[in-house]
Amino acid sequence: MAGCYGVIKHLHLLTVVVTITLFILRFVWLQSGSAMMSHRWVRIVPHINDTLLFVTGVCLVMITHFYPFTPQGNWLTEKLFGVIIYVALGVVAFGRRPREAKVRWIAFIVALAMLGIIIKLAVTKLPLLGIV
Repeated sequence: MAGCYGVIKHLHLLTVVVTITLFILRFVWLQSGSAMMSHRWVRIVPHINDTLLFVTGVCLVMITHFYPFTPQGNWLTEKLFGVIIYVALGVVAFGRRPREAKVRWIAFIVALAMLGIIIKLAVTKLPLLGIV
């Protein structure tokens, strides 16, 4: 499985780029009232991509042996909590529940900041909080 590391890592990175791109595009379409939001693929593709992102992430954990909730995986633990926060913010930004535009915008901007933190953790593999 270690021979697949490069392929899985690049697939993981590709799904990250697709996730970020679709997140931004969908929010712009939502805010502008674009008909694109009613297209079936716009509702389906992000879920397929995010599932692939999750699966490749799990594969990378298995290959690298960086496990969350361990001293060597502190950065990964923080990254996972960051992903949970990002998903929750996405629910606020895109949720069907009626919300003021200001609330959606704040959730969107904070979600983008969270993505920046997640990427920093992934690249540096250094925890920000330093909690063991």
